[in-house]
Amino acid sequence: MAKILIIDDERPIRNTLKEVLELESHNVEVAENGKLGLEKAKQQQFDLIFSDIKMPEMDGMELLAALRESEIECPIVMISGHGDIETAVDCIKKSAFDFITKPIDLNRLLITTKNALEQKTLVQSTKVLTKKVSTKYKMVGESEPIERVREMIHKVAPTDARVLITGENGTGKEVVARLIHAESNRAAQPMVEVNCAAIPSELIESELFGHVKGSFTGAIKDKAGKFEQADGGTLFLDEIGDMSLSAQAKVLRALQENEVTRVGGDKAIKVNVRVLAATNKDLKKEIENGNFREDLFHRLSVIPIHVPALRDRKEDIPLLVEHFAEIICADQGTAPKTFDKSAMEALKKSDWTGNIRELRNVVERLIILAGPTITAQDVELFA
Repeated sequence: MAKILIIDDERPIRNTLKEVLELESHNVEVAENGKLGLEKAKQQQFDLIFSDIKMPEMDGMELLAALRESEIECPIVMISGHGDIETAVDCIKKSAFDFITKPIDLNRLLITTKNALEQKTLVQSTKVLTKKVSTKYKMVGESEPIERVREMIHKVAPTDARVLITGENGTGKEVVARLIHAESNRAAQPMVEVNCAAIPSELIESELFGHVKGSFTGAIKDKAGKFEQADGGTLFLDEIGDMSLSAQAKVLRALQENEVTRVGGDKAIKVNVRVLAATNKDLKKEIENGNFREDLFHRLSVIPIHVPALRDRKEDIPLLVEHFAEIICADQGTAPKTFDKSAMEALKKSDWTGNIRELRNVVERLIILAGPTITAQDVELFA
C-alpha cells in the first residue's frame, strides 16, 4: 500500500482518482490547488504525487519546480487537459515521472501508478546498496601512515598511471584499489576484479583474455575476458604474485600493446584499461627466485603504494572498532553497542597478525557474545 497525493482544482477529478486508487488499497490524500499540495508534500512523506498542470495561483509546472527545490524526491505524474507533445516533453525535462491527459484512461492511470511505485522502490534499493558499498570500501583512520596512503590515492587517482599496492593480508589493499577507481576519471566505467590466487593456473589465461568456442574442452561459446569487460574502466589484479609465468607474459604484452588475444583465437582486440595490482608478497624476492617477471614488475609498479599493517597504526583501532560496530549492529538489526575505554586499550595491545580483517571478526564476535557495553573482560574472554 502506497501513500499518494492528488492535486487538482477540479473536485470530480480529485474524487474519481481518489476512489480508483483507494480500490487498489492505496492511502490517498487530495489538495485543491498547488499551494495546498506543496504544504502537504512538505509536511508528509508521499510515495507518489499526481498534479494537474492548469491550476489557479500556482500551476503544475511551478509546483513541480517547487517540489524539486524542496528536495521531495518521490515520482510526480503531471495531468493535463491539453495532450500536446511539447507540454509532455517539458514536464519530463523538468523531472516529472510521466504525463497523462484528460479525460483520464483508468487503465493508463493504474499502469502509471504501478510503474512509478516500482521505480521509487528501485531508487531506494539502489541508494541503500550504494551506501553499503561506500561504507564497505571506506578508509578509516587518522594516523600518519594511513594519511600518507590517503594522500597518495588523491594524487594518483586522477591519472591513468598503473599502481602496485603492497601490504600484508587483511590490511585493506582492495579498499585502496576501490578508492583509486572511485576518484578516477574512469569512475563511471566498470571496475573488474580478478583474484589471481583463486583461479587455477590452467584457467587464468581464459579468465583474463577470454576464449573462442572450441578452444578447449568446455569452451562451448566465445567468452570475453576480464580485460575486455574492464574496457574503459579499471582492472584490479589482486594477488598478482600468485599468477603463473605464462599468464604474466601475456599480461605484459597486453600492457605494452593495449590489446589482447582470446585463447584459441588469432584476432587482436584493442582495450583501454587502467591496471591496478596488489600483492602480499615481496615481488623483488619473487623475481630473484624466478617466480615473477622483472619486466612485468616495472610495468605494474609505476606508482607503488604500501598499506601499513594494523600494528603500525594502532592509534586507529578505536575508530575502526566504532566503524565496524556500527555496520555490524545495523546489518544484524541489533541495538548499538559501545566499547568502553578498557576494552579499547585491551584491543590495542594485540599484535593483529590478521590485520583489519581479524579486528573486524573480533568486533563481530564481541557484539554477538557480549553485553550492551563491551569491557576489557569481554575482550579477554571472547577475543
